[in-house]
Amino acid sequence: MLKALFIIAILIIPSFTFTFTFPSPSRSTLHSSRLFGEGDGKTLVVAGASGYIGKSTVKEAVRQGYKTISLVRSKSSVLSNPSVEPYLLNSEIVETDVTDLNKLKETMKSLGEIDTVISCLASRSGTKRDSYLIDYSATSNFLKASTECGARHFTLLSAFCCKNPWLQFQQAKLKFEEELEGQKDLTYSIVRPTAFFKSVSGQLEVIQKGAPFVMFGDGAVTRCNPIAEKDLATYLIECGREEGRMGRVLNLGGPDEPLTMKKQGEMLFKAVGKEENFFYAPLWLFDFIIDNLQRLADLTGLEAIENAAETGRIGKYYAVEDMLTTEPDEKFGTITLQQHYDKIAVEGQEYDPYTTMFAAPKKD
Repeated sequence: MLKALFIIAILIIPSFTFTFTFPSPSRSTLHSSRLFGEGDGKTLVVAGASGYIGKSTVKEAVRQGYKTISLVRSKSSVLSNPSVEPYLLNSEIVETDVTDLNKLKETMKSLGEIDTVISCLASRSGTKRDSYLIDYSATSNFLKASTECGARHFTLLSAFCCKNPWLQFQQAKLKFEEELEGQKDLTYSIVRPTAFFKSVSGQLEVIQKGAPFVMFGDGAVTRCNPIAEKDLATYLIECGREEGRMGRVLNLGGPDEPLTMKKQGEMLFKAVGKEENFFYAPLWLFDFIIDNLQRLADLTGLEAIENAAETGRIGKYYAVEDMLTTEPDEKFGTITLQQHYDKIAVEGQEYDPYTTMFAAPKKD
C-alpha cells in the first residue's frame, strides 16, 4: 500500500528544475528574428551541455555565431545519442569531469581565450549527496576553472524555487549562488526560471492512452508560467552581453498568464483531442508518505530511504508552491505552453532526465 501511494504521489510531479528572469517587454519578442553573427566568433563554453537546457543553449549559441564549446562527461555517449547529438552539432564537444577540479582546470586552459561561460549543471535526483556534488561542488569547480583561465562572464542556470528553500538541492544551489556573488573576478548573472515546458509535459503519453490527468487538491492549489527551452537558452546567452542583467539574481517565466494544474490539463486534452478526464489526489498523501519514509530512514540509517523521503518532499514542494512570475520584466519569450502541447501531441517528446516517469521515450 505504501509503495503504491508513494508511486502515485511522486511520479506525477513536474521536474525538479525551475528558474528565471527579465528583459523589457519589447525585447522579449525580438529573439526569433535575430541575425546570425551576434556572437562575433567569441568563445562560449557550456557546462552540462548534454542536459535538457544545456543542449538547447549550445544550439542557440551556435546559431548566434559563437565559437561554442560543449563540456560533457562522455563524448562517445553524446555522439551515439540521437536526442542529444543534433543539438551539439557544429559545437566543439569536449570531454571532461566537472567533479575533478584539476582535470577541469586543465581542460579549460586548453580551450584558449574564453569570453562567456554558462553553467547548466544540475543534480538529477535532488538528493543531498547528489545535490552537493553537482549543484554546489561541481559548479564551484567550473567557476574556479573559468576564473583561472580568464573568462569574462559567468551565467548560472539556477532555480526559481530557491526563493523559498526547504529542500537539499535548493540549499546546495544557494550555497553556490553566494560564492558566485562574493567573487570579484568575473561578471555574473544568476538566472532562476520558474519551470521548463518539459517539466509540465510528463503526462502526455498517459492521457493519449486514455488514462486520467492526475493533479493534487482541487487542481488550483498552485500556478505557474513555464518557459520554453529555446526562449530560456536565448535569455541565458544574452546575459553575457547585456549589462542590465549582470550582477543580479533574475527570476524568469514564460509569456503565459498564470496557469493552474487543472488549466494545464485542459490544454493538454485540447492538444491531443481527447475528452477531459481528471483524477484529484489528496495533498495529505505527501505527508503520510514522507513521514513514514523518514521514520524508517531514522530507524535504519539507510541513505536510500532518506533519499526516498527527500524525493517525497520535492514532490510536495511542487504540489503546494507557485512557480510563477507576474512582473512584466520577469516574463520572456514568445512560445506559449499551448503551442508546445500542440507540437508534442503530434511529434512526441524525447526522453530526458527532467521528464516525469509518466513520459515514454520517443520511438523512431
